[in-house]
Amino acid sequence: MKIAVTYENGEVFQHFGHTAQFKLYEVEDGKIVNAEVVDTNGSGHGALAGLLSELNVNILICGGIGGGAQMALAQSGIKLFGGVHGNADEAVEAFVANSLSYDPEAKCDHHDRHHGEGHTCGDHGCGSNCGGHGCH
Repeated sequence: MKIAVTYENGEVFQHFGHTAQFKLYEVEDGKIVNAEVVDTNGSGHGALAGLLSELNVNILICGGIGGGAQMALAQSGIKLFGGVHGNADEAVEAFVANSLSYDPEAKCDHHDRHHGEGHTCGDHGCGSNCGGHGCH
């Protein structure tokens, strides 16, 4: 199994669409056998689910995440564990031990607050690929 965590300075990064790095963990027989940090190369909201799919990720652990990104992950067969805070390594260890505390309703705060109030997707980096906000 391959687990990805939105990653910054050892912690679970709190905004999926703006993550600059993922830490990838390979788990076999209930143990972490490999871990590496991968740059997203500025992929942004729309491409991150595709990047994770290309990396053969099965599980994503993150902080906040928008509804469109949740749908894109689901379409790619990636199981989401959002609303996670703290140390990335500890989060994966807790997941492997079936004790990860997460929020199945986790969303990026700014999505609920700004959409419909003059918000444009270009304001947070996803540019012209947004369409109907499907890039989040």
